[in-house]
Amino acid sequence: MRLIYVFGAFLVRFGMQALVEFLVLGGLVVQVLLVFSVVSVAIILVKLWQAFQYRPAANAHPEQVLRHFEKGEWQQALLLSKNQRNARALVMASALNAFDQGSLGEADVRAEVGRVARNAIEEQQRYLRVLEVVAMVAPLLGLFGTVLGMISAFQAMENAGAQVNPSVLSGGIWKALMTTAVGLAVAIPVSIAHSWLERRVENLAHHISDDVQRLFTAFHQRNAQPVAKKQA
Repeated sequence: MRLIYVFGAFLVRFGMQALVEFLVLGGLVVQVLLVFSVVSVAIILVKLWQAFQYRPAANAHPEQVLRHFEKGEWQQALLLSKNQRNARALVMASALNAFDQGSLGEADVRAEVGRVARNAIEEQQRYLRVLEVVAMVAPLLGLFGTVLGMISAFQAMENAGAQVNPSVLSGGIWKALMTTAVGLAVAIPVSIAHSWLERRVENLAHHISDDVQRLFTAFHQRNAQPVAKKQA
């Protein structure tokens, strides 16, 4: 057990030392890109935790709520949609509460449901803009670092004159190119994560819109039934 602890401490120390050397070697650009990567990872973890926390309850999926409402089982639908943090359930609960009260007109109900839906979608979209900016800026920042490194390398070659050492030039070039590699290494996974999270929000918005339409359709059908029976 002590051997494992010593080995782990060695890895941590060696890793930290290598990281510090890498940051010093890469300069300010790589340090900024490291900050970008830490912020991006934090946001991605927060969004994943949010998705886990806001998942539908096992026995109260939005489709179940809709089916109960379409069957005329209002109280059961309202009970299933209450006390959930899921965005679809929140929107349906607001609509069902408004229907149950019966004091609001259809336009007012639609406005209230729309407000709740916009807030729910806005919460899911929060911080995604930061990921988008990182995905766009990181490769440009890496390229900027490469240009600065190349300028420094050629300035060193010019100052050396006839005594130029090819190893000095090649060393300066690979250090310069390293910033582009780091920029791409940050931008590619962040771009993939942003696209996936953005697609989830788009799907959520589509489902919410569909849920609201089904709720209003079922509401109108129920209110039209007594009239149809009287006419018959």
